[in-house]
Amino acid sequence: MPTHFTRLSKPKKSVLYPIYWQFAVKRNDIFTRRLNMSQGPWTDDPVLSANRFTNIFRASDRVSQYLINLQYEEDYDARNVFFKTLLFKIFNRIETYKYLEKETGGININSFTIDHYDHLLTTRMAMKYKVYSAAYIMPSAGNVFGYKLKHSNHLALLDRMIKDKLYDSLESCQSLQAVYEMLLSYPSLGPFLAFQYAIDLNYSPLTNFSEMDFVIAGPGAKSGILKCFDTLGDYSFEDAIKMMTDEQGEACNQLHLPLPTLWGRNLQLIDCQNLFCEVDKYLRGTNPDITGKSGRTRIKQKFTASSAPLPLFFPPKWELNNKLPQQCPQEANVAMFS
Repeated sequence: MPTHFTRLSKPKKSVLYPIYWQFAVKRNDIFTRRLNMSQGPWTDDPVLSANRFTNIFRASDRVSQYLINLQYEEDYDARNVFFKTLLFKIFNRIETYKYLEKETGGININSFTIDHYDHLLTTRMAMKYKVYSAAYIMPSAGNVFGYKLKHSNHLALLDRMIKDKLYDSLESCQSLQAVYEMLLSYPSLGPFLAFQYAIDLNYSPLTNFSEMDFVIAGPGAKSGILKCFDTLGDYSFEDAIKMMTDEQGEACNQLHLPLPTLWGRNLQLIDCQNLFCEVDKYLRGTNPDITGKSGRTRIKQKFTASSAPLPLFFPPKWELNNKLPQQCPQEANVAMFS
């Protein structure tokens, strides 16, 4: 345990605590099996098989994989990597990014204008297509930029960041927390989104900080933490997440579970944060009588297997890509997970 925890009253684990690690192992097994088997079933857990849960390693999830691939698809240009990353993450929907890419003839910061992208997205919405992911809600920022439509305000937000040359400031940051604080200073980016975007930018060559440096607990994670612990003692939500990452090996050993890793890379703070959110959802299916902080009693998104494989690729600075399986039954190194 870190020394700054030694004099603090530790959290008291609830009877649900073991489910956090049991879920982690089961969900990671599904990821591994899908790499080796194009057809299911990949689990005999009825809640996991019927509902959508993200992978336990955030970087291996489908949306993150798409982002990482596009961050490294061409020679490094800080301005363009920043632009592509934020444009993609604001909408967080692969189909939206592909549409913009097709209609613009190639997404590039040098040809970006609010009016052009606004027209394209308004047209897509008129055709009854969703432009935002359902993963999390983006605040409108209409009170700041004054546009009627939500996506127009977000394009204006991105335009302000570009004019501020935020990409230069981020390259000069000395910590992941500093990246987070810069993003947090912009309208409509609360603590949760600012932290998520900091992690997304940190996948790219723009910054290079350890994912063990800093974490912010989102609303879903807080609800999951309060289900896994009866009390937090003197710990904050973030302290509880740090404790999970520090104790992952010991916890799995005590529960007689294999420690899940990403080809040798342990769960990082962002992964354990996301895991609390996913466990909160999972417990709605297994223990619906326990509502938790969110008050939710059902899982909204049902599982549907994606038919479009993605190349499995991680930030080269992690030195994982040479450890990936060389050949899968259907295609080499492709991820067909949702």
